[in-house]
Amino acid sequence: MDSEPNETPFAAVSAQTSKIGRIYQSYLDKCTPYTAYRWIGTGVLLALFFVRILMAQGWYIVCYSLGIYLLNLFLAFLQPKFDPSLTQDEGLEDGDASQPTLPTKQDEEFRPFIRRLPEFKFWHSSTRAIAIAFFCTWWGVFNVPVFWPVLVVYFIILFSLTMRRQIQHMIKYRYVPFTFGKAKYNQRSGH
Repeated sequence: MDSEPNETPFAAVSAQTSKIGRIYQSYLDKCTPYTAYRWIGTGVLLALFFVRILMAQGWYIVCYSLGIYLLNLFLAFLQPKFDPSLTQDEGLEDGDASQPTLPTKQDEEFRPFIRRLPEFKFWHSSTRAIAIAFFCTWWGVFNVPVFWPVLVVYFIILFSLTMRRQIQHMIKYRYVPFTFGKAKYNQRSGH
């Protein structure tokens, strides 16, 4: 080894950890423009996870925990970074109702939709969570015996109530977090 004689074991471990972190970050940087391929890979990993759960007939609590975490990420992905309901509430508390909100009229200033959780971070967190959950299914300590139909029904109820609330919020404050269905303008005609 070409290490210095006064180098501590902690410094050597720290150097290796930072080297691995840089390599990992370079791979993340290289895959950033390939959105469809990234999500296809995540979908395949999720399918492998579900096959593992179905074949092993266990680890339902891990599956439920993953579902709750992915639902939380999805909600953060759908929400705007600057929530209009919070800015209106702050304005009412301060006695100033003229806080900036999303434009509601044609002549108001256009403000683009900025996500609370960007797509890349959503993908990265989802993929990492699925990989961790898949890893947990190989350890018996995480196979907690539960009556899985209760977890499925509870997750469906939680998902439907949460999404209903989110959709009502989107309708009330008139924002669409997706790009399909929005007007696209040509450079020549201006429309």
